[in-house]
Amino acid sequence: MRAVWKGAVTFGLVNVPVKLYSATEDHDVSLHQVHDADGGRIRYQRVCEIDGEVVPYQHIDKAYDDGERTVIITDQDLKALPAERSREIEVVEFVPTEQVDPIRFDKSYYLEPDSASNKAYVLLREALESTERTAIVRMALRQKTRLAALRVFGDVLMVQTLLWNDEVREAKFPSLDEKARISDKELELSKQLIESLSSDFDPDQFVDEYQQELRTLIKAKLEQGDAIDTAATFGEQPEKEEGGEVIDLMEALRQSIAAKRGGGDEKPARASKPAAKSSSGSAAKPAAKSTAKKAASDGASKPAARRKTTKKAG
Repeated sequence: MRAVWKGAVTFGLVNVPVKLYSATEDHDVSLHQVHDADGGRIRYQRVCEIDGEVVPYQHIDKAYDDGERTVIITDQDLKALPAERSREIEVVEFVPTEQVDPIRFDKSYYLEPDSASNKAYVLLREALESTERTAIVRMALRQKTRLAALRVFGDVLMVQTLLWNDEVREAKFPSLDEKARISDKELELSKQLIESLSSDFDPDQFVDEYQQELRTLIKAKLEQGDAIDTAATFGEQPEKEEGGEVIDLMEALRQSIAAKRGGGDEKPARASKPAAKSSSGSAAKPAAKSTAKKAASDGASKPAARRKTTKKAG
């Protein structure tokens, strides 16, 4: 990995020299655009609207237009800003970790000690871990002032840039203003379904199937040309059912639980508003097979969680 920034974490009179590394990378297959008629590469060029010339990237500056006037902002102008010149990750406060909602997380970076001794680094890491606190910090990175969360990730310190408060949209949906009547039975069945799918999170269990299939498609086209046999390459694909039986929420829960207990994969049921409701507010009795109901109500033993087994991307 290549360090993208060097500076120091500062809190009080303590100074912890660090290097900053991007913690994530994109694994998507890189594709470019071509003309469908002849396969010619489509390229985008930066053309000056005054002289019509193609402008190299190194000769492009930024500008701000207020509708009447335009001011040019050069790279030198941006580098001269006080915040951009700062090489500090300044700790503003330490907050309980659970108070930092994940919706605010933006980009993640690893911090590496950048001094002869890592004592100050380790001390900060262990202090954060033992107090279950996250440091809210300010820093300048890539021509932007950033608010970030400095926290412990395994054996290293991590900085995760945060979205500013006005960058997080308010979740306000009129459809949620309508009061929903949830019966005790519906809630209990929902809990049972959650229990049947409960497990410890292991990211190695999951792969990007679309990217795997895209790589398989590219390999097949390289070997066979455009006239590839899709069935031979990907296997026979089952026909997708159009629509499906419309049943109520209670029956969808019952069938899901019954399928999990039977070790099979249930067909997704589409929940809809029932035609009639009982006086308790729960859905009227659906026209469904009694075997699904019986399987849902048999025993109180907790079913074993079925883990997804997939092959890792090659």
